[in-house]
Amino acid sequence: MAIRTILRLLFFSKNHLSLNFNSFNFESSLQEGLDAMGFDTPTPIQEMAIPVILTGKDLIACAQTGTGKTAAFVLPILNKITKSGLSTLNTLILAPTRELAIQIDQQIQGFSYFLGVSSVPIYGGGDGIVWEQQKKALETGAEIVVATPGRLIALLAGGKINLSTLQHLVLDEADRMMDMGFSDDILKIVNYLPQNRQTILFSATMPPKIRQFSMKILNKPEEISIAIGKTVAGVTQSMYSVYDMQKEELVRYILTQRNYEAVIIFCSTKDKVKSLYKILKKGFDVEAFHSDLEQVEREKIMSAFKNKAVKILIGTDIISRGIDVVGIELVINYDTPSDPEDYVHRVGRTARADAKGEAITFVNPKDQPKFVRIEKLIGLSVPALSLPPTMEKGPNFVDEKVKTESQVASTSSKKKKKKKKKPTHSSFGDSTNYTDSPTGKVAFVKEPQQDTLPSKYGQRKNAIEP
Repeated sequence: MAIRTILRLLFFSKNHLSLNFNSFNFESSLQEGLDAMGFDTPTPIQEMAIPVILTGKDLIACAQTGTGKTAAFVLPILNKITKSGLSTLNTLILAPTRELAIQIDQQIQGFSYFLGVSSVPIYGGGDGIVWEQQKKALETGAEIVVATPGRLIALLAGGKINLSTLQHLVLDEADRMMDMGFSDDILKIVNYLPQNRQTILFSATMPPKIRQFSMKILNKPEEISIAIGKTVAGVTQSMYSVYDMQKEELVRYILTQRNYEAVIIFCSTKDKVKSLYKILKKGFDVEAFHSDLEQVEREKIMSAFKNKAVKILIGTDIISRGIDVVGIELVINYDTPSDPEDYVHRVGRTARADAKGEAITFVNPKDQPKFVRIEKLIGLSVPALSLPPTMEKGPNFVDEKVKTESQVASTSSKKKKKKKKKPTHSSFGDSTNYTDSPTGKVAFVKEPQQDTLPSKYGQRKNAIEP
């Protein structure tokens, strides 16, 4: 099943430009909305996933952020709801964060403008007014509920929502939900659902734990996998090797080189977000986005950023997934992400919808092994840039491949002639990278393990003990 799907991807990729949304034979009212929104050519994940979902088969799809995956599951579900003519609760979409839940709900509203299909977002973190609005929307009736697992569990426990008519369950950003510890909550939710349903799982990565979890809730699914771990083609990526004390001066320098309209700066912690915000707000149009803010404040900041009323947004990985802002020109990784896959999601905030974008990463000596792993995941050697002339020289990169703009051009021919040094023996074996550190000591960076587990699925069981 999986092999056939992957081969189908190779075929579709070559013929992608010849297909348009009319090829899916959507209901006329849905197609009218797509035409009004300017949707013409589907992305590869839309091209592959939509036909599978329309057939009613379960699906597990792996696609990175920025590939149009939300439309890939929303459009065929809207088409099926429209075709049925029923106005009962039809679809439950689970998302890891309130930001993603709100984004999905907004996209549903846009796609269903001519359909009369309604949706309601259910998430925690709001005040009593938000909670009452959510309950009222459920009582009024909606065909689609987009929810975070924690808040939905509270509604189910209180008998505030009946899922007996549900026909579709969608898990978006499944890997993120696993990382956030939602697996038990999801299994509890599944116990409230009809067994005769279509289940769709989307994930940016496919580690063994996702496959094992999928076996519990999906029924012999089709599989689609697109460019796992690859960054968006339209992103120009680069890095600076810096000391921590140089980061503030460097980020100010970068932001003054162009009149940027939309920039996201990622920090590793909310404390760093707050600290950098205090520094940059003196000279730039900037806002900080972190978990200490009230939900109303977060929504206000995000709305201002989307409308270009705020040009620079500083945040943690809470905004690496779950926001869909068109026109982000620059992403700055103020801190190197610990997880290589988080790098892919951060970078995916720019160059969306076939646009161009730029991603710059600051790498301090401690984070150099992390960046080596990032390069291996994305299959790309990211060029290093020279620090501005006004700044002192930064640290050498861990494997001494300081790829400054001038060095890349002048040494490329010489490197081809150099003989590779034989690595010294290590207990890591063949999966180890041998690199020279700035101190002259040999550093070992272990290769990330690849997922080689076979995909085996059985019949799902509805009564699952969490």
